[in-house]
Amino acid sequence: MLDLKHLIYFENLLDEANNELVAKAVSDGDLALGYNCYYIPETLLNLPGCFSTRLRAPHCVSTDIANYYMTVHNCPYVRSILERAIEGGYNYLTALFGAEACSSMERMEEHFDLIHPVKNDAFFTTIIDAPLKCDNAALNYYKKELNDKVLAPLAERGVDTSEAALKAAIEDHNEVSRIIMEIGDLRKLPNPPITGYEFHVIQLVSEVCPHRLILPYLKETLDEVKARAPEPEFPFRARLVLCGSEVDDPEFTKLIETCGAMVVADRYCFGSFPGREQIVIEDGETAFDAICRHYLQTNTCPRFMPGEKIDQRTELLKNLVEEFHADGIVLENMKFCEFWSYEKVLQAHVQTNELGIPTCQIEKDYALTGAGQLRTRFQAFVEGLEIKQIESAAAERRA
Repeated sequence: MLDLKHLIYFENLLDEANNELVAKAVSDGDLALGYNCYYIPETLLNLPGCFSTRLRAPHCVSTDIANYYMTVHNCPYVRSILERAIEGGYNYLTALFGAEACSSMERMEEHFDLIHPVKNDAFFTTIIDAPLKCDNAALNYYKKELNDKVLAPLAERGVDTSEAALKAAIEDHNEVSRIIMEIGDLRKLPNPPITGYEFHVIQLVSEVCPHRLILPYLKETLDEVKARAPEPEFPFRARLVLCGSEVDDPEFTKLIETCGAMVVADRYCFGSFPGREQIVIEDGETAFDAICRHYLQTNTCPRFMPGEKIDQRTELLKNLVEEFHADGIVLENMKFCEFWSYEKVLQAHVQTNELGIPTCQIEKDYALTGAGQLRTRFQAFVEGLEIKQIESAAAERRA
């Protein structure tokens, strides 16, 4: 396939948190609002004069300073974020909106307030208490937390948080999401005109860059991909759904694809499932109500323990395998991630033994270390999927 026009530009944008478009928006006077977790609706951070940017720590290979504050037994993602903050990588931020999603995440966010690594006089940190259920009581509590700890601090700083502004933020979210999902849906085709790596890059820039500045590039890329001629034959040996915790390095997706399997669906933190669904304002709802309900209902974090949420996560994975015609699932967890380590084992059992979907379980660091071992695991998994395909075809011929 011909190279995408803006792919190299997108890759360059992902090389640092304070990229060209982020710096441009800040110089224009926009407030850069950082967040780490889906519990913080990015839609609430894209009000007039603001933009959301999901925090990454690209090329962070050492967390020596952060280890002093958090120890090496905490999640490497949160240690990498703190390390980059201490290095001065987030001095452009006006705020960090955190969620007590796990103890490691909360501890990292607290250090933004305790040791003041962000050298910006306007910077502030706020952390919501994220609910563990999805019933009406939990929704009302979630709304209060987001109102008191997200909207109120922004309003105090002169940000327009009116109904009209929130509706405009929903429209912005839906426009970006429509484009991303339309590009992503092309991976359902027998021979897609886009790779999983390319989609991963596109999805990431939509999360870390100001929407008003990245949107023209996304629109042009959508038109380009729709008109793009795929390879003469499908160039991969299998199709996989990648599921897990923080996967914000497209090189990890590229590693899987160099082993012969295309990543056709991205069900992980920083992915489009969930994240890029349309927000609908239902009858009798305010825009704020709709945003809170949407994010709580679509949130499939393994931190949710009620049975209906576990079933929701299982059903989502099964549906992605079916809709994107995947041959198997890669289940990933970040080292020391308590919730995803449990979820990985649970889903491996259910998907493999109850639903008959092959799975591969791996644990990884935040930085892409140990690539040789991962490559061996992925190659063996792909070979196993190929053998299964050959045996299925032989059984059909005999029948």
